[in-house]
Amino acid sequence: MTGAFPVAELGHFALVLALALSLIQSSVPLWGARSGDARLMGVAPATATAGFLYVALAFAALTAAHLQSDFSVQNVWENSHSAKPLLYKITGVWGNHEGSMLLWVLILTLFGALVARFGRNLPDSLRATVLAVQGWIGSAFLLFILLTSNPFARLDPAPLEGRDLNPLLQDVGLAVHPPLLYLGYVGFSIAFSFALAALIDGRIDAAWARWVRPWTLAAWTFLTLGIAMGSYWAYYELGWGGWWFWDPVENASFMPWLAGTALLHSALVMEKRGALKIWTVLLAILTFSLSLIGTFLVRSGVLTSVHAFATDPTRGVFILGILVLFIGGGLSLFAWRAPTLKQGGLFAPISREGALVFNNLFLVAATAAVFVGTLYPLALEGLTGKKISVGAPFFDLTFGPLMIPVLLAVPFGPLLAWKRGDLAAAAQRLGVAMAASVAGVLAVLLLSGSHAALPALGIGLGLWLIAGAFSELAERTRLFRLPIAASAARLAGLPRSAFGTALAHAGLGVTLIGIVATSAFQSELITEVQPGDRVEVGEYGLTYVGTAPMTGPNYRAEVAHFRVDRDGVGIGTVTPSKRIYTVRQMPTTEAAIETYGLSQLYVSLGDRSERGLVLRAYYKPFVTLIWLGAVVMAAGGAASLSDRRLRIGAPRRAASRTTDPVPA
Repeated sequence: MTGAFPVAELGHFALVLALALSLIQSSVPLWGARSGDARLMGVAPATATAGFLYVALAFAALTAAHLQSDFSVQNVWENSHSAKPLLYKITGVWGNHEGSMLLWVLILTLFGALVARFGRNLPDSLRATVLAVQGWIGSAFLLFILLTSNPFARLDPAPLEGRDLNPLLQDVGLAVHPPLLYLGYVGFSIAFSFALAALIDGRIDAAWARWVRPWTLAAWTFLTLGIAMGSYWAYYELGWGGWWFWDPVENASFMPWLAGTALLHSALVMEKRGALKIWTVLLAILTFSLSLIGTFLVRSGVLTSVHAFATDPTRGVFILGILVLFIGGGLSLFAWRAPTLKQGGLFAPISREGALVFNNLFLVAATAAVFVGTLYPLALEGLTGKKISVGAPFFDLTFGPLMIPVLLAVPFGPLLAWKRGDLAAAAQRLGVAMAASVAGVLAVLLLSGSHAALPALGIGLGLWLIAGAFSELAERTRLFRLPIAASAARLAGLPRSAFGTALAHAGLGVTLIGIVATSAFQSELITEVQPGDRVEVGEYGLTYVGTAPMTGPNYRAEVAHFRVDRDGVGIGTVTPSKRIYTVRQMPTTEAAIETYGLSQLYVSLGDRSERGLVLRAYYKPFVTLIWLGAVVMAAGGAASLSDRRLRIGAPRRAASRTTDPVPA
């Protein structure tokens, strides 16, 4: 032990206390809610807050052990090294199975503490039941950590040096991607807890949707950023030049995002019209269930991936038991209680509700397609021993066609009236968006030729989404039908959720344009070069100057230097490299990426050959729009969250109006 203070024992004891508090949180408030005892229900906020503080203490203890390079702690020995830079000592805390599960539980308890703090306007029985369900989840995962994944296990004698962190994880992406991702799909646990609480109480109405929607929106916003950051990290770190691979681990976070998107729209219908009650509760259960399935895929050892840390079958069996308990239990409770819930109001097929239902149906079908493509190979191998590969062609032919109707319908939804709408009138209001879309299609065909018909349609669809989003704002402000000053005043008076919706839909269009443009029009070059050779990729020329060695804090590198020119005029240099991390003797490829406008020049190195250096170079037009669109979508979520009407905790109303009791 390098430090005088036993931080590992402190962290382990804090986890034990957190488990004890979680068990109290999962039982005492629920008993109070059933018996109407306000004192017992009052235990929930206190235990949820204290549980979070103890898990935070444990996380701080593990961080301290990593910062001190305390190699008597097995987790530090396996994932750190004294020469590792400070940033990676911190991020290495969750760059492994045990630490990442501790981060998972930290965020779970954080959301519970936030409900305790900001859910004061919830009915006491609902808040107590929600926090009790959170306590069930927390108890299960704390048991999992303590029994199978203890991050504070000691080594005796203590090694003198550590084994270092996986070099692929020694990147700033590890500081950003996992926390954002976990805030997303762990955040959906609140929607799950609200759903089970509603089923247990047998009470659900528009107020319930209003309470659950901000939590769902917050989780969706974080998950959007987390997926985008993970995509960009893989893009620049792996050296392949791809931004999405339909990897099972990627799909594990994408499926909750799709289901969460459907949940947001369904909850909106329920809040505004009191409809889709049963469907919204089911979506809340399914969204977090997909998050749990993602946890199983990554932490059980069934996948071999840089994301998949667990290899012990005991862990896989334990997590599988958690899946059966919560997914099976949640769906069983839904099957028992849902028939007793009152149905919502009626609406015409052509209405805003109808558009949102249309959106839900196709989003859920798209989620099912990704689910089947991800899980079927694993199930087949487990049952028969046969191995098959399901890759991009399957997802392109199933997921893509299911999303096209959704994208076409998105601009119509906000322009249709509730209960009964006028499709022709909405189409008329979208005339400018249609014109922009057609103009985009014609421009792409004119510049690229008839062989680019499909990319032209894709870019036109992206423009349709962007222009349609702002058409809704123009309609609400009566732009060009009122004086500019009057329209500006109406614009300033719009609720922030209106801007959030427009930004989210426009961001989707921006991402779509980026995907289509870079997939259809990118240039790729794989060749061998010697000093002095000049090659061209897309609009740019690369001249190989030579290589030079470089020594980092815990690696050696060979850095290649290329001059970049455009039309013969020099515009800069790029320096891709190959690294060898000295402890693990593991090579990595460090791509050089230069951004020109919205496009990028991507250069990475292969292995040396007898004829020279292997070069991989790509010109990716408009590739930055993929991630810029995700940021715009997340900004839309943040704008909606800032709307005072969506602030967490709706005003308490009279009991007769707050709930809609149904017979048990």
